[in-house]
Amino acid sequence: MEYGKLIQAAFEAQRKAYAPYSGFQVGAALLAGSGRIYGGCNIENASYGATNCAERTAFFRAIYEGEREFKAIAIAGKLSDSDTFEYCAPCGICRQVMSEFCDGEDFLIILPRSQSDYKVYSLNELLPLSFTKKDME
Repeated sequence: MEYGKLIQAAFEAQRKAYAPYSGFQVGAALLAGSGRIYGGCNIENASYGATNCAERTAFFRAIYEGEREFKAIAIAGKLSDSDTFEYCAPCGICRQVMSEFCDGEDFLIILPRSQSDYKVYSLNELLPLSFTKKDME
């Protein structure tokens, strides 16, 4: 899989983040099985519990559009007053949302600091022993 287009889309999504409280802006680019890329950004709220992460924003947009199969997500994050991106791993809630719709072994999570400096993990690596819909059967 070529990661460049997905990484670039995550960097573009990061610029749209609304993060006045934490100052940490995150963008995500989700690659659906159809080949379409869905962007998302974090959207903070003064009541922190109402905040939504970039990854979930991307997933919820894609689900709304009818997508149900996903291949990979790139997540780009940095402090608003910095020019340097960090390796920005998804939070636990986002990992759980990913496990609802993605195969843990095949779904890839790409954490870029730049177009050429990034780490790639499977969902299973970041969420071992996950609780999934199979556990509900």
